[in-house]
Amino acid sequence: MNLLNLKVVRNIFNSQWFPGLLQWPTAFVFAVVVYQLLYGPGSSHDNFGTAMTWVLWWPIIPLVFLLVGRFWCAICPFATLSDLVQKWVGLRRPVPIFLKKYGIWIIDAIFILITWADHVFGIVESPLGSGILLLLIITGVVFSGAFFERRTWCRYLCFLGGLSGNYSRAGALELRADRDKCSKCRDKYCYKGKGGVPGCPMFELPGQMDSSAKCNLCGNCVKVCANNSVSITARVPSKELWFIKRPKIEESFLAIIIMGIVFVQNITMLDIWQGAQRFIEGVTGTTSYTVTFTITFIIAMAVPVLALYLTSLLAAALNKESAIANFTRFGYALIPLDLAGHLAHNLFHLLAEGKSVLYTGIALIIPGFEGGSPALVSNQLIQVMQFVLIGLGLAASIYTAYRISKSNLKNTSAFLLYTALLVILSAVNVYLFTLPMSMRM
Repeated sequence: MNLLNLKVVRNIFNSQWFPGLLQWPTAFVFAVVVYQLLYGPGSSHDNFGTAMTWVLWWPIIPLVFLLVGRFWCAICPFATLSDLVQKWVGLRRPVPIFLKKYGIWIIDAIFILITWADHVFGIVESPLGSGILLLLIITGVVFSGAFFERRTWCRYLCFLGGLSGNYSRAGALELRADRDKCSKCRDKYCYKGKGGVPGCPMFELPGQMDSSAKCNLCGNCVKVCANNSVSITARVPSKELWFIKRPKIEESFLAIIIMGIVFVQNITMLDIWQGAQRFIEGVTGTTSYTVTFTITFIIAMAVPVLALYLTSLLAAALNKESAIANFTRFGYALIPLDLAGHLAHNLFHLLAEGKSVLYTGIALIIPGFEGGSPALVSNQLIQVMQFVLIGLGLAASIYTAYRISKSNLKNTSAFLLYTALLVILSAVNVYLFTLPMSMRM
């Protein structure tokens, strides 16, 4: 069912106030958050910016990607800032070929670097550290908006954009256009823009889209299309992953790297991390946290990548595809489990510390206010919800691997190898979620 056939939905997307009416309140809250991080209380426990960023926004953003795709990118403060800079001083130069070719690899590298820096420099636990991180990102956004056209930063450089692109493939909404109608259209206002409505900020032609990875549901194409070609429909989550026509190794690499990052985030918040540190210190002969964490980080990144590659190598003997081809194709099957693991990890922070957003917000109005327990529900209930999420993610990933195998290969026997890998990765997640986890606030 095309949701644009519903009058209220079509009116929203056609409105001149959409998505601007949501962009400006979001930008205002973002400004308050940045100010609090830079100039507010030095303790994360008392800082409203820390609570909003790491207890509320970061935990719910994967859920947003699952439910409405990349819509966050349409109202993201960084995107709004990029648009303003471009409007005032933008040179609107074409995107460098280098970025078009290697953008996803750059995103992969930035995502890994930020995760490493978070643990080495304590970014999440330090309001000032979080503020500096946001300032660095703002600098990149301003530079990109000043020199390059449209939302170059969002499409080719934003680490969150890379994450949202992967997760949005598993999302429950998709925007597409009628290929027959679009092939006869000569105006292409959906790409160029018309009458004050900009063209697609993400460099997409709706009539040629077969993925939700780059669409942010901004509605520009809906407003300017005279042929009623665009549709927005609900779909079975992860369905897009079943029929990837042009798989890319950098996207599959990001999927398996996210799995490693979730493992790292879990391990370093558990009591076993102290024992692991002491073991590494004994082996290396150093007490430097930078060294011990870097070693752990490299192992956590490398093990899932090697596991996927070895599985792909074994699969090559069965389906007569190369190991790299299997790695590239079946890496997409990890995305639902990635999303589930990410949601399950963040669920703890949201539900075990959620009230801290309220308490630190009240403290802005009533200085010195101290709240009670930050927990919204019990740890036991959180754990059950985490297990359910991992179970759903595993089922979706196994089915995705099956459909990928069935759609692209004559021999589906390799599917069983990937099922075994997915079960092992899920079991590791479940084990880690059985252990007590420390809080951020």
